[in-house]
Formats: sequence, structure tokens, C-alpha cells
Amino acid sequence: MRARSRLVAFSLIFSLLATVDPAAAASATIRDGDTIQLGDVVFRLDGIDAPELDQLCIDDHADSWSCGVEARDQLVKLIGGRSIRCDDLGADKTRKNRRIGVCTFEGDTVSLNQQIARAGYAVSAEPAAKVHVKDDVATAKDGARGIWKGCFVAPSEFRSDKKDGPLLGAACRADRDREIRAVLFPDSPTMPPNCSIKAKFAVRARLTGNVGVYHLRGCPSYPALDNPDRWFCSEDDARAAGFRRAFNCRAPKSK
Repeated sequence: MRARSRLVAFSLIFSLLATVDPAAAASATIRDGDTIQLGDVVFRLDGIDAPELDQLCIDDHADSWSCGVEARDQLVKLIGGRSIRCDDLGADKTRKNRRIGVCTFEGDTVSLNQQIARAGYAVSAEPAAKVHVKDDVATAKDGARGIWKGCFVAPSEFRSDKKDGPLLGAACRADRDREIRAVLFPDSPTMPPNCSIKAKFAVRARLTGNVGVYHLRGCPSYPALDNPDRWFCSEDDARAAGFRRAFNCRAPKSK
């Protein structure tokens, strides 16, 4: 009987441990406006697409601003150190080692995915696995919140360097189309904080199935590249965007 009691107790403890969600207990690291890392797991928020960290927008005063950095900072403010959990919806087909997630605060019924969309710092990304934010985005657009108060291009258009795509936002002006696009796609974009990887679109990269080449600090080609098209914070981000490492760059030494 005593052995049976120990077995029952052990089974109960094992059952309780198995129900602990490690993603819910881990501290959150905000990668960008739609990407959260919990422990060792990186989640892209399902149903939304936020500006890239190196993406520029135009505000309601016709000035350029780092809307990608602002979107990330807004996500940080929304979380505010509160405990969150992310439900894993499966692998992200567009980026290796990343999962699709629906993230919520403890005790909250509205997902973080929806909240960042309602704040005006993301567009709808369809098809979505579970979360559809079209109504939330429409509310932000009607209220000219976040990036909608100014003028911008969809993050997907920015990633693909599609300079003739539609302009979005309340401050877009047809009579200033050329000037606006020059701001949104600058010849020499400013490096976001702690994102030092330079990338350049290149036709020759298409031979390897890529859209361009990225250069790391320490690469012989790095100092000479004065006008990169993109900046990235990690090699994973650069590769996910379709860029390959420059052939004159050696792989970083493993620690």
C-alpha cells in the first residue's frame, strides 16, 4: 500500500509538472513590433505585420521617423513587465527557428496581437493561423493611430524593396508622391540601435536564390559599404529576409 501511495503521489507530481507551460513562465524579450522571445522560443505574433526595425515612415508633420523602432517600443510598453504566455500555433514557414504564436497577458481575454494592431502599429497579415485583426486595424486606421497618422508602405512591400507599392496612412499626399517615396526608401538608411549588419540588394545574389548580400562587422567589405539598403540585428533576420552572407565574411567563431 505504501509503495502504491508513493506511485500515486509521483504520478500526480509528474502530471502537474507536465502541465507547466515554459513559455508562460519565461521572461519576454521583444525583438521587434511583432516578434517576442520567451526563453529559447521566438514567436511571431499571428495575424499582424509590424514595421521592420530599419523601416522609416512619415509622421503627421511630414517628418521622417523610425516607425519600426517605435513599433517595438510600443510593444515593450504594452507588456510593461507583466507576465505573458504564448500559445504555439506551429512553425513559421517564412523563418527558420521561429514559431507562430498568440500571446496574452495573464487573465486577459484580448490577445497582444490584437492590442498592437488596435494601437496602430501593425497591419493585417493574411492568411492568419488563428487571429484575424482586420477590424482592429480598421479601428486604428479610422482613428489615425500609430503609423496610420502618417504615411508608410506595408512592411511586406518594404522587405521586398517594392518602391512603387501603395502608400498608406492619413498623411499621404498624391502631389508629394515622389518626395514621400524618397523618404520611405532612402539611399542611406540610418542604422537602428544595436543592428549593425549591413545588407545590399544584388542581382548576382539571385544565382543562389537570394535577393541580396549582407555584411558583418569585421568583413573586408563592411567599411566600404557606405549606403546599405537594409540593416539587420542578427544573421537569422538577414537570412529570413532573403539575404546571404558576403563570401568574404568568415563565419563567427563558436564560443
